Order: sequence, then C-alpha cells, then structure tokens
Amino acid sequence: MNAVLQSLQQSLGPLRGHGQALAAPVLVMLVLAMLVLPLPPWLLDTFFTLNIAIALTVMMVAAYMRRALDFAVFPTVLLITTLLRLSLNVASTRVVLMEGHTGPGAAGAVIEAFGTFLIGGNFAVGLIVFLILVVINFIVITKGAERIAEVGARFTLDAMPGKQMAIDADLNAGLIDQAEAKRRRAEVAEEADFFGNMDGASKFVRGDAIAGILILLINIVGGFAIGMLQHDLSLQQAAHTYITLSVGDALVAQVPGLLISVAAAMVVSRVGKEEDLGEQIVTQLFDSPKVLGVTAGVLGLLGIVPGMPNGVFLFFATVIGAVAYWLARQRRQPSPQELAAQQAAQAPAETEATWDDLQPVDLLGLELGYRLIALVDRNRRGDLLTRIKGVRKKFAQEVGFLPPPVHVRDNLELKPSGYRITLRGVVVGEGEVFPGQYLAINPGHIRTPLIGQATSDPAFGLPATWIDERQRESAQMAGYTVVDAETVLATHLSHLMQVHAAKLLSRTEVQELVEHVRKLAPKLIEEVIPAMVPIGVFQKVLQLLLEEGVHIRDIRTIVETLAEHAGQTQDPIELTRRVRQALSPAIVQQIYGPVQELEVIAIEPGLERLLTQALGGQGMSALDPGIADMLTQSAAKVAARQEESGVPAVLLVPDAIRQAIARLLKRAAPRLQVLAHSEIPDTHTIRIGPIIGEPA
Repeated sequence: MNAVLQSLQQSLGPLRGHGQALAAPVLVMLVLAMLVLPLPPWLLDTFFTLNIAIALTVMMVAAYMRRALDFAVFPTVLLITTLLRLSLNVASTRVVLMEGHTGPGAAGAVIEAFGTFLIGGNFAVGLIVFLILVVINFIVITKGAERIAEVGARFTLDAMPGKQMAIDADLNAGLIDQAEAKRRRAEVAEEADFFGNMDGASKFVRGDAIAGILILLINIVGGFAIGMLQHDLSLQQAAHTYITLSVGDALVAQVPGLLISVAAAMVVSRVGKEEDLGEQIVTQLFDSPKVLGVTAGVLGLLGIVPGMPNGVFLFFATVIGAVAYWLARQRRQPSPQELAAQQAAQAPAETEATWDDLQPVDLLGLELGYRLIALVDRNRRGDLLTRIKGVRKKFAQEVGFLPPPVHVRDNLELKPSGYRITLRGVVVGEGEVFPGQYLAINPGHIRTPLIGQATSDPAFGLPATWIDERQRESAQMAGYTVVDAETVLATHLSHLMQVHAAKLLSRTEVQELVEHVRKLAPKLIEEVIPAMVPIGVFQKVLQLLLEEGVHIRDIRTIVETLAEHAGQTQDPIELTRRVRQALSPAIVQQIYGPVQELEVIAIEPGLERLLTQALGGQGMSALDPGIADMLTQSAAKVAARQEESGVPAVLLVPDAIRQAIARLLKRAAPRLQVLAHSEIPDTHTIRIGPIIGEPA
C-alpha cells in the first residue's frame, strides 16, 4: 500500500508543481472572465464565499507571521484580492440590474442574506451600516496603514547602510561566514523591496474603498432607472428591491475588504521578529503587575459608584487584580541561576586544600557574571560558545595562527551582567552586556535620540545605547548599528585578540605552527627550524611582526627569508626587518587594499636628518625629550586627521630609524603604521600628504 501511495505521489508531483505555477495565471483569467461574462446566482454565491474565505486566510496569516518577509507576497495578494472583489462587484451589478426586478434572491443567496437577514430587510439600516464600515475602513484603517507604509518604506531605505555595516562588522569579527553574510544582505534588500511595494500596494486598499462607494451609488441609480422605466415598478418597489440588493452587494464586498485592510495594517505596523502578534500583545500589554494593579484599582473604584453596573466592574477588577498579584509573586521568586549563585556563595568549605586546587593560569580567559551564564547554555538558546569558535576561526584565517582556546567560567565577584577578558591572568578588557537587549552603536553622525541606557561600545569606544526589542527596528532605520549581547561580547573579544596577538603566540602555538607548516613543506622546515634558526628566535620574529599588526599568514615566505639571512645574523630585530621587506606587498595591501598610489605622511627633511643622527644605531636616550614630545603629539594629530578623512594613517621614514620611530609612536598613535622606504613595492607609487614638523 505504501509503495502504491509513493508511486502515486511521484506521478502527481510534476502535476502539483505545474498546478502551483498555473495558479496565478488561472486566477487572473478567472477575474477577467467575471468582468465580461454573465454569472448565474449559484456561481456568484460560490465566488462570494471564496472571497470571504480568502480574506479571512490573509488576515490570519498576517496575525501569525513573525516578520514582514514571512508574508513577502502580500503586496501581490493585495492586488489579486482587490481585482477579485472588483470583478465580483461587476458581475453582481450585472445580475442585480438585469434580474433585480424578480425579487431579493435574484443575485444569489449570499447577497440576499446580507441585504435582508443581516440588516433585517431595512435598506436604510443597511446604508448606515455600509457607510460606517466605509468610514472605519477608509478613514481609520486604510489611512493609518497607508501612512505607516509610506514612513516604513522611507525609513527602511534610510536604514540599509546601517544594516549593511552591521553585517560587515559581524563578518569581519568572524561571527558569520560569507554564506550567512550573503543571505543577510539579500534579506535586507528583500525587506527594502517589500516595504517599497507595500507603500504602493496600500493604494489598492484605498482605491477599493472608494470604488465600493461609487459602485453602490451606480447600482442604486441604475436600479431605479431600470426598474421604473423598463419593468414598470413603482418608486417604493424599485427602492425596496434595488436598494436592498445594492446594499447587500456592497456589504458582501465591504466585509472582506475590511478584513484585507486590517491585514495590511497588521503587516506594516508589526515591530519585532521573535513573536507573532498574539504573543506580543500578551507579553507587552499584560506583563507588568504594576499596570494591572492600577487598572484593577480604578475598576474597583468605578464598581462601588452608585448607579454603575457594579457586578461587572467588580468582577473584572477581581480578575485583573488576581493576575497582577500572581505576576508580582513570580517576579519576586529568584531565578535558578541566582539561587545557584547564592547557594554556592553560602556553601561552607568542607574539604582540605590539595594540589588539585592550584589551577594553571589561563592564557586566554572569559569570566561571566551569573546573569550571563545563559549565553553559554545551549538549552536556553545561548550561542556564545559557537560565536567564540567563529572568532577563533576568523582570527586564524586572517592573522595566520590558531589562538589558544578561550576558557569560559563564571565569576560571582563580577556584576551580574558584567564580563571580564583576561590574558595570562591579567585583565585586558571588561564590560557589561544585557541579554535580551540590543546595543545601538552610533557611527558618529546620527542625532536621533534613543530611549535606553547610554554607554559606549566596549570594543572601539563609540557612543552607544542599550535598547529593548521594541526599538530595534526604529534604531536600524535611523542608521544605528544594532547588535545583540552575544555579538557585543564576541566583537570585544575579537578586537582584544587582534590587539594582543603577539602575546597570544606562546611557545606552544609556535610549535603547533611549525608542525602545521612541516606537513606542507617538510624539507623547508627540516632545513631551517631549528637547524638554522632556533625556535626561540623564530618566535621572537613572529611576535615582533604581530606587535606592529603584520599578519603572518605567508609563513612560507617568512621561513624562506629567515633561511636566506640566518647565516649573517641571529638578531631578531634585524631578521624582522628583512622579513618585513619580503612581506612588503602583503603589508601594503593589508593597509591600503588594492590601490597603486599610496598617500603617506612624511617628516620634514630637517627633522628627519636630526632623527636619523639621534636614533640611527643608538637607543631612545639619544633623542632630546622635547623633540620626542613634539614628534609624538604631531604624529597623533596628523594620524587622527587622516583617519577622519578616510585615508590610512601611514608614516614613511628611512630604513635606519623605522623600528625606533614605530616604538616611539606606538603609545601616542596606536593606529599609525610606520613603513620604511624599502618596504614600498616597486609596483606602487607614493604621494606625500601631511608633513610632520612643517611650520603651520
């Protein structure tokens, strides 16, 4: 039996695919047929019922979707449903005007029910009900949805650069891969297209409401003329027959139109992506015991006022007060994490100290407050550990060696939402993140204020604000870079790993790097390390490169350069200088990218000669303190101006003083790169920009 069913499914599979592909064209042809062909009453009943069913389905989908792109086809659905209603109006108008003189059932049972049963056969009541529905649909719902769609389209387009920057930041931090970044960029583009289409599609709903009024008037006027002139009906008979049918026709079209308008309003007014509309209403409207308590108190006061319906008011006051009391008790109970932390703090020491209590210092550690433990708990959707793995992978791909594992542990001495990053047991960074909230980072030019806790980005020091889920969309539209708590922490960790890359390269990592290269070039490693270059010298050369931000991905070129010059010197500084010259194309590309003309900062010739005489072959003690102070201050100011203008801050100096100048300026201008003349590839040209030491 199962085999027969599978065979049947396989045979029907292509037909089902063709049926889905033909659904839209068939529906459009059906709409066109209804515009030109007369339909019998029973077929009108079928299509009117189908129209109501489609409108209910669309509204339910809009209510249960979690984000706008879950219903990306909605603008097209608006067009098709509007055409369906208008074509039904045309078909029913034809039947009403041609067969209306025969009685209220001339246009089918659905129109008769709406025209007689729902309004009691009183066409005056029907007209009033229809006008009220039109006012609700046209002035309230459609007008508001149209305005929201217009503003949403504009803000979505304005927010695209900020969202793209957030995606690039996650990609650079190693939190996502190229495939995920591509998917997110496509989602941003689809979101912009959707809101742009919704801005135009909202005009369908507006036009449909206007068309409903005009069709009603045309039906009434035409019905009077045809009934009295062609069928010799009296004024009262024509009014009763044609107005009842026209009102029934208008109501049967206006009800699904109102449902579609409500669906459009729910789609464009949604905020957030984690909950559907019902969940959002429950969690945000009925989540505060204080609000519910005040509401219950006001209802209770109204319930004891004489003349009021006391029973109803007191009943709802009791119910809402009980819910507020229950929520307040739930809030006062400590969470499992807080309870475990309290028990751990109060637990007495019952065992003697042993050598097992002496734990080695972690090379790279991450300490979390107890409220951040959920970030590493997979059962509570915590993905911090996955993001840390992504950070290590991205670091290895960019820098050139695999960093040590990050030891994550809790620390009850920290703030509940605080964290601390340690390197060899020393704190190198700390901050505070709030799970469930988002950090809106200001790139520097946004003036739109946000409601939340003002702070600064822990990685780069940019001004930022912690906001809740409800403000996320509006902050992105304003141009902020909005990231969650896990991304903030992972980005801070990634930045500190880049800054302290030299300290992360311990002897263990160097040995593993050598073994990795041995698999790729065994003869090269066997000949050079440690035969020509001791492992300690090799480690020092790599650390000197990393201290100045030079990546060591091209490890084969590094080893070959060491082999070439190891017979002349074993000085790590001199060997590093030779390696930098060999890596100069990669260094320049790392700083400037794929450009041929390099804008550099230079030193005034007189000052450069003075520095060469003072630093060439001698220590820093030979440099006058006043000149050193002037040089560091000027370099810091020039580097800041270069970065503000979007140009890399690179200082070009003679080879003899490059290493000394780099050490001198590292603290004052950490982002300033110092290159020697020999490190500029022959394929590139230079253009002198700002000059340090030149008279103002």
